[in-house]
Amino acid sequence: MATNRRVARVAEMIRREVSQMLMNDIKDDRVGLGMVSVTDVDVSGDLQHAKIFVSVYGTTEAREAAMAGLRSATGYVRSELGQRVRLRRTPEVIFIEDSSIERGSRVLSLLDQLEQHRKEHPLDLETDHPNGADAALVDDEFDDDLDDEFEDEFDDEDDEFDDELDDEDELDHELNAGSEAG
Repeated sequence: MATNRRVARVAEMIRREVSQMLMNDIKDDRVGLGMVSVTDVDVSGDLQHAKIFVSVYGTTEAREAAMAGLRSATGYVRSELGQRVRLRRTPEVIFIEDSSIERGSRVLSLLDQLEQHRKEHPLDLETDHPNGADAALVDDEFDDDLDDEFEDEFDDEDDEFDDELDDEDELDHELNAGSEAG
């Protein structure tokens, strides 16, 4: 079992090498359809498995194509890592789509919409609405609309993320069963 410091160093080396491969070495056209970047690498304590989290910027079709291209390049990436990173055994590589950047962009977009709405419709409780109830009601309705849109967006993404975690757990179980048998 490697130390936490060693695991972190190996993860950083893998992240750097895979990023380099994405820029220069992987020739699959599907990977080039979206801007692909490595956001994180999670290496198991025994250094036998590496989950590579990638962010793909582009349309849904481009993201799906890029992920399919990365999955098909897994063997190439693993063999290149074996040559570039000095380890006793090269870890099994799994690519996982990371949508956190897109979620962050969506949150910022919603916040910008709210700010723009409030600039266009400032609340002047004293002159526009003597009791302030109507103005507050209008602002609350807009906030509720944004909240609903925000919750719908993240409920869908949470469901997708839960499905991805279930797939990862299943894959981890299969990989662990295979390594125990071997």
